[in-house]
Amino acid sequence: MTFLSILCALLIEQMKPLRADNLIYAEIKSLALRMETWFNAGHSTHGRLGWFLMMAILVVPTGLIYWLLKYYNWTLAAFAWNVLIIYLTLGFRHYSHYFTSIQLALNAGDETGARALLAEWTKLDTVGMDVSEVTRIAVEKSLITTHRNVFGVFFWFLMPLGPAGAVMYRVSEYLARAWTEPEHMRNEPFGQFAGRAFYWIDWIPVRLTAVAFAVVGNFEDAIYAWRNFAHRWTNEALGIILSAGGGAMGVRLGSPAETAVKAQVVDANTVDIELEDDVMPGEEPNIRALQSTVGLVWRALLLWMLLLLLISSAWWLGASP
Repeated sequence: MTFLSILCALLIEQMKPLRADNLIYAEIKSLALRMETWFNAGHSTHGRLGWFLMMAILVVPTGLIYWLLKYYNWTLAAFAWNVLIIYLTLGFRHYSHYFTSIQLALNAGDETGARALLAEWTKLDTVGMDVSEVTRIAVEKSLITTHRNVFGVFFWFLMPLGPAGAVMYRVSEYLARAWTEPEHMRNEPFGQFAGRAFYWIDWIPVRLTAVAFAVVGNFEDAIYAWRNFAHRWTNEALGIILSAGGGAMGVRLGSPAETAVKAQVVDANTVDIELEDDVMPGEEPNIRALQSTVGLVWRALLLWMLLLLLISSAWWLGASP
């Protein structure tokens, strides 16, 4: 039932993508904002309390409904519930229109339009960016978004928590951003627990995504880039995904400091900039890298689905008398 639930949800999303600004997401964002308003008194303990309360409100009912349906052997209802939750938590098509539009604009030579679309998507200042930089940021954003909106959801849905695990992953990912990334929340103690919680929740999915990219792409370059360059990103998870994804495609992702230079603190007052002899494998991002990204993501998705089919088949055969 797990494989069929994911397959049906993917098919429904391809036919009827859920808008990123839908009512359910808006209500969750509003609830997170209210939690921050109610509990943020300048201590990390308050952030922990708000995080657990959010999880209790959203995750517990999801899991309770699923287990009640299974307990009373309402198989079709449990299947429908799974499909609904996966459809709501997946985001394979939420932002793909940005990526596709940027690709079309660059192919047409409309660099200004591509920069405007990228700015709308990433909320970055794209004025003055050249084609290579626009392409690099679009590829990076696509890989990260795909991991967090698809592969991370898959992993936690396969865990014993089922649909509750998928909800937990997406809610924790949103809280890690909403309570740490905005200007007024940076360095605030309130969001520290949300960031740490998502780090551990995402620890295994990040590495499985990197492995999937390596398997369906250039394996040797992906593993080499992962081992030698992932630590140069400030965010470890992003470093693993982008280094492995870039190596798999033969594209050099990350800023120059992340791909060729390493800063090492010698003492409290001295920073030694150590130039690396090696550089991240691959060429500078270009328009072809956008198409390579599409191919990599789809091949990784097919790999996940194939493995899921094999696991589901093995379980079904083992459960059969």
